[in-house]
Amino acid sequence: MVSTNGNGPKLASIVRKQIAANLPANIGAAIQKVGMLRRKLRKVAPATEEGPKRMQWMSKVCESWSLEDLVEMEEDDMEKLLGFYSPGDVPSLDQLRLGDELQDYRFDGSFGWWLGAAPFTQAYGCLLGGQDDFYKVLSSRTARTLCDLGDDEPSNHVSCFENNWMAYIAGRAHGMLSFRDEASNNATREELYRIGAAALSAFLQSNVTGPPLTWECAGLLFPSKVSTKVERLKKVRWMLILDLGVEGEAIHKLIPNVELFGLAKALLTREDLFGLRGLPRQYRWASVTVNFWHQRLLNENTASLQKTIYQDLDSLEEDLRTQSSEERARRLVQRATIHTQHGFDQRAREDLQLATKERGFEFKLTGRLGKRTKFQEKDLSQLVVLAKSADPVRGNNPHLTDATNATSKPRNLDLNDDTLLESINFSNPPPEPARDDEPDISPSLATLDPSDQPLLQPLDSIILLAYASSITNTSPSDGLTREETLPYALRVLQQGSSNWQIYTQALLVRSRIEGYKSRTVERSVLQLQALVDQVIVETGGGGHVDGQMEEPAPSSFLPKPKSSDSALASERLRYIHQLASPTRWELEAELASRWVSLGGLRTALEIYERLHMWAEVALCWAANDREDKARKIIRQQLYMPATGNPTEEHFEPKRSIGDDDLHIDDWTQEQYPFAADAPRLWCILGDLENSPFAYEKAWEYSGNRYSRAQRSLGKYYFKQGDLQKADEAYVKSLRVNALNHSTWFSLGCVRLKLEDWVGAVDAFGRAIQIEDQDAESWSNMAAALLQMPAEVSVNSADQDQSVAHDADAKTTATDDDDDITQANVLPPDPQKHIKAAFTALKRAAALKRDSHRIWQNLLNVSVKLSPPPYSDIMIAQTRLIDLRSKAEGENCIDVEVMEGLVGHLIATSPSPPTDTTTTTTHTAPTEDPSAESSGAAKPGFQRLLVSLVQQKIIPLITTSRRLHLLVAKVYLHLERPLATLQAYEKAWRVTSNQPGWDSGTRESEGLWRDVVDATEQLVDAYETFGEREREEGM
Repeated sequence: MVSTNGNGPKLASIVRKQIAANLPANIGAAIQKVGMLRRKLRKVAPATEEGPKRMQWMSKVCESWSLEDLVEMEEDDMEKLLGFYSPGDVPSLDQLRLGDELQDYRFDGSFGWWLGAAPFTQAYGCLLGGQDDFYKVLSSRTARTLCDLGDDEPSNHVSCFENNWMAYIAGRAHGMLSFRDEASNNATREELYRIGAAALSAFLQSNVTGPPLTWECAGLLFPSKVSTKVERLKKVRWMLILDLGVEGEAIHKLIPNVELFGLAKALLTREDLFGLRGLPRQYRWASVTVNFWHQRLLNENTASLQKTIYQDLDSLEEDLRTQSSEERARRLVQRATIHTQHGFDQRAREDLQLATKERGFEFKLTGRLGKRTKFQEKDLSQLVVLAKSADPVRGNNPHLTDATNATSKPRNLDLNDDTLLESINFSNPPPEPARDDEPDISPSLATLDPSDQPLLQPLDSIILLAYASSITNTSPSDGLTREETLPYALRVLQQGSSNWQIYTQALLVRSRIEGYKSRTVERSVLQLQALVDQVIVETGGGGHVDGQMEEPAPSSFLPKPKSSDSALASERLRYIHQLASPTRWELEAELASRWVSLGGLRTALEIYERLHMWAEVALCWAANDREDKARKIIRQQLYMPATGNPTEEHFEPKRSIGDDDLHIDDWTQEQYPFAADAPRLWCILGDLENSPFAYEKAWEYSGNRYSRAQRSLGKYYFKQGDLQKADEAYVKSLRVNALNHSTWFSLGCVRLKLEDWVGAVDAFGRAIQIEDQDAESWSNMAAALLQMPAEVSVNSADQDQSVAHDADAKTTATDDDDDITQANVLPPDPQKHIKAAFTALKRAAALKRDSHRIWQNLLNVSVKLSPPPYSDIMIAQTRLIDLRSKAEGENCIDVEVMEGLVGHLIATSPSPPTDTTTTTTHTAPTEDPSAESSGAAKPGFQRLLVSLVQQKIIPLITTSRRLHLLVAKVYLHLERPLATLQAYEKAWRVTSNQPGWDSGTRESEGLWRDVVDATEQLVDAYETFGEREREEGM
């Protein structure tokens, strides 16, 4: 009733009619539904003392639910909603309806992060069920409101889709959180989070794991005025691909259902949506996961995404310590995968070790006797990984059935070799405790039968595969490394895995390792082909609607995968973020690369062309000396004929050239819209044509964000000898991507050429900070340190200076500091930089023991130190002899260094005491000086030097008189007269055997004097060490 208190009855009637006209049409139905709910609530809580709580809870329902939700509420919904009365919670209508088929899996899902409260857990559980649950989430009322899919579908919003759909979605999400109370906003955030998570899971299912989606994404996420218009849908998707490019790096242009990833990116990486106080920190884990997958979709890692990912990881460090052991282990494995992607293998191994400890997982790479070939008669030691999970395989994983574990696996192809066995045939000795020569193996592992080990927990299998990837990344071309890596994959394969996707990853790891061996390369390629066929079938379909860039069906010479080779989406996605499996196009590109390495050029080109990877097509032709063909392919993607219409191609990917007669080289008009990977194409064109103009265009097209363009310019100017421009180009590249190790190294080399020693030390120091296993960076930094004046200091401030190094900014001491007296100024240490260079070279030599150049530099620097590090000098000389003796003989010995060592020995070590009870006798000289007692050399420096001379130097001496005399000095110091005399004789022989010394010419005068000196020395030796009469009675 509306009353004016008698002041205007007519006005009261008008106001009443106006209010009624403005009320929603469904207000009556909503009131009726609320009344029904209120009556049901009285039956659930009839007590009088429950009155205030009933009133408060009903008010919360009316405030949280929209009128549309209240109208749609059915009696089943009311019964479920009343179940939340006791804890005082009010879930949304979508949560009620999605939760009826859910189970509380709590941190056992595809994302690998914990959702905390019950509404989160229930909402998250739906993401484990597969595509039907994804569809429910993405077609919910909240999702339709977010995507503006109302009945009217206003046309004025369509233009926003075409410009930037992700920004449009983020703006609508902001609008849904505006003008509401905090409780309602938090509920909305939960729903938005669930939508983003479902979108990412569905995207990964359709592009990485399979099975294919059975519903169309465009109709779910785009209004009909976009999803039903082919050209408009193409444009929206093309703009999405462009928007997902970062720093000039593009994503694959044929990604199916790219709008799913765009939706996840728009919702889960926005700090303004989920970064408010009081919300669960798990939103940041979602941001890390989405950004990591975004990084993997790009051609190369980008600095901006890497910085964002690691900032989020740093903020979650404290949160990681507060989680349960199982949760922490899963997150550590996920973080290790992120480290491996960015090349931080040491960090990855540290996280894997922590995860192993958290789970109580035991494994060890060791050796066991067995046979590897069919004709092997004796058992030999074979590498094997012994591993055992702390819990039974299904102890914490009740969702996998026996049937799933037994049959749902991809095909594991047989080797079928005429020599190698399918697997190592280990001998079967009775179980015994750990032996003394295996102190690191626990008793539980020592008793395992290597051919019949227990099934591992899924996460433990992932840890083994992650270790294998970490080892391979560190030294991928080392044959010994591959032999060390293979047992990790075989442990997961031969004893089976309880997860379909983990088994797939193990097959892929084994295929990569076996590709380097002649007897296993065939299975390697066929296994990779089988995995590609499996993934293409499992991820094909669903999403290839009108407007999706069509992709020709690939051909295969292998049988079609059976239904038994498949598995549920929930099983495949459960550990996808810990595995980081490759996408379907990455897997196909790897197969094409494998065919190129085997000479299968035509097969590789078919794959690359089908995927529209024109850059790889061009590189493939260029690698086969067809640079003209490669150049035409690249130019077709960047140019069009002068008479062409820039709009007639629309957003279709460009096709490959039909024949070699096309005059593509004459095309000068640039394509528009340009390709998503245009900066990369311009750089490849620059490489083919040696054109700095192409590199500049790549820099321009990327908005000055494509670091490779400036890297390529730096290389170009370096080859041209324009070092100053090369320095500037590398600095520009590092301003965009300061975490690129190779760029820092190249900049250091340029500054060495420019004699900018401080700048070179800074550049190589930054390279070492990024990759401390790079021996060349350590060595080159030592070279720069040796050239720096002693008064120039290199301290921690140099490591924090700006990338743009300014040579004029070097500061020197001035005479204006009157407050500092001469007495307080310490003179610079002249050995400071030499010591630093020595330390750097020792590190380089430890990392690259086969580099004779590094060992030679270490030897040269060692002798400059005061006092010299004699042990390091001898180690360096010994290593040089080991590396260069076969090629250089005695020339690999630094005679001056050895003379210095012998001089130090004579000056500091007293001669061994003579045993007066021993008599000298007439003995015939022997040819083996070592036949005399060698025990006279004392432990320490003396013994090391004597060992070096006897075992390394003497066998190499052929024509060097100085080396023979050096040996004589050593034996003289050891009081071994026979060996001393023999050394003098050899010195005289090599000198007198020089041709032309007796020719009597002026040119032979020096040789003649050498012979005279050698003769005098030999005579003196005979005088001193000649035969002596034996004295009786002694």
